Amino acid sequence: MPKITFIEHTGEAHEVEGDVGMTVMEVARKADVPGIEAECGGACSCATCHVYVDEAWTSKTGSPEEMEEDMLDFAFDVKGNSRLSCQIKVTEELDGLIVRTPEKQF
Repeated sequence: MPKITFIEHTGEAHEVEGDVGMTVMEVARKADVPGIEAECGGACSCATCHVYVDEAWTSKTGSPEEMEEDMLDFAFDVKGNSRLSCQIKVTEELDGLIVRTPEKQF
């Protein structure tokens, strides 16, 4: 099972395991990671699962597609490494992934 580390805006880290095929958002919700609200349940329609992908992992997680980019317009404090965690599929290659949560979700 790939391990993902979620780091809250306060610096507190949560290392959790996820199943291949899940999304990073589903892993976070299953483990009750604070800072991932995911109000739409993963439909890419609310931007409340916004995360910052650690720079070392951006090439492995890929770039947002057009729909995700449109939703990121509604997210808080968007940066170049911003992604919606509902759009990142967990793979074996993402074992060790590090993402950070913003101070708040809209």
